[in-house]
Amino acid sequence: MPQPEKQLNPGASPQEWFGNELRVRRKAELLSARALGKLAQVSDDMILMIEKGQYPSLQLEVARQLDRVLNTGGVFERAWPMAFDKADADKTRPDAENRSPRRAEGTVQVQAGRMLGRDEPSPRPGSHEPVYRRSFLQAGGLAALVPIDLVDAFTPPRFVLPDSVGVSTIEEVREVATVISGLDNKLGGGGMVSNVASPAMQWAAGLLEVRCPEHLRPDLFAAVARLGIVVGASAFDAYHHAYATDAFAFAADCAEEAREWHLRAKSYSFLARQAVWIGQPDDGLTYAEKGLVRSDRITPTEQAMLHTARARAFGKMGNVRDCLAAVGQADEAFAQARPDEDPPWMAYYDEAQHNGDTAHGLFDLVIEKGQDPGRAARRFDTAVRGHSNDYKRSRAISRTKLASLIMATGDPRQAAAIGHKALDEAGRLTSRRAADDLRQLGAFANKHPRVQEAAALRERIAATVSA
Repeated sequence: MPQPEKQLNPGASPQEWFGNELRVRRKAELLSARALGKLAQVSDDMILMIEKGQYPSLQLEVARQLDRVLNTGGVFERAWPMAFDKADADKTRPDAENRSPRRAEGTVQVQAGRMLGRDEPSPRPGSHEPVYRRSFLQAGGLAALVPIDLVDAFTPPRFVLPDSVGVSTIEEVREVATVISGLDNKLGGGGMVSNVASPAMQWAAGLLEVRCPEHLRPDLFAAVARLGIVVGASAFDAYHHAYATDAFAFAADCAEEAREWHLRAKSYSFLARQAVWIGQPDDGLTYAEKGLVRSDRITPTEQAMLHTARARAFGKMGNVRDCLAAVGQADEAFAQARPDEDPPWMAYYDEAQHNGDTAHGLFDLVIEKGQDPGRAARRFDTAVRGHSNDYKRSRAISRTKLASLIMATGDPRQAAAIGHKALDEAGRLTSRRAADDLRQLGAFANKHPRVQEAAALRERIAATVSA
């Protein structure tokens, strides 16, 4: 039998008032939680948690979306500061002391996005809220779009910049992005790669304040957006999450200014993946859905990439039906892929990458919901066999997840053999994501104390990866 709805007391707390108001207005529109979630680009679980007063860190952008969908005239946006006080929440976050001081609201000039109107990425817990605000700074008589906090974060006063930007400078930005991306895929985002990526980002962001001919400005913003994605991906892999979020959001802003739909989709894909990884699948789903806005403007490969992000979010939520549906949508889009139509930076998303990414969503369903492991195992195996040496990190991660899947559901001896191969490769990477996956494999191996092969693998993982 379905469970009765929780009875709310609107006077008990601002959050319960907010939740009760949402429930009343949703029902007045004859919408289910699932239907409202789709319209607002969030999950039905999130809608229900808000209605119960059990979602303490609601983003302002979600409140605005609810206002738009339910035509409230701004009720939820006005109630948001009372019900979800981010200033208090920031004080409890581990990284609150490390963040830049918030600038006065009066100094911020907010501009509407050029592609979709006001469409800034929604800030996540642990990220810089002001980074999503736009400010047009006068530079040599030209307006340069720069998110405020990133001016300080990426362009210290001592950094030397050219007097003007031309075609050759823009090409340098593109080449740097390609080099860092290659190093990141082979070695991981830590160590030397991180040391290269950060100064490159400082330099490229600073170029947006340098004089540039008007006809070259879209190309400059697109090149910087691409570099922002690459540097964000490197920081994500090294677990520098606040910096990664800033870089991805910066890239999304630059892509908007350049009217570059492909880079916009890629920025939101990474924001979605990172959100899922750090345990915020609702936010991940929202980012993926935003990336799919005007999907007719992006290629089938990019659509597959974003549906895969949706699948990973649903998988992390334990939502079997929607995860499987998203995997199906990803497969359908990928079947229509035409590599010659894709931007150059999408070349990585081949059959191996697609299978590995979709398998991650299915993996969570196997471990948490007892679903058939065969589908995920086959996809991981395809990924392992398909990844070249240029994508050692992806190959190592897929092999590790395959070993974990078999260790948890099948023959531990077979899993141990695969796990040792994964260690041979992952042990040489500076990827904290790969290291965490190895720790998970060790935890699964620990459940087979009497199997010598599993015990040996666990010991080797412990010796290779610091606790």
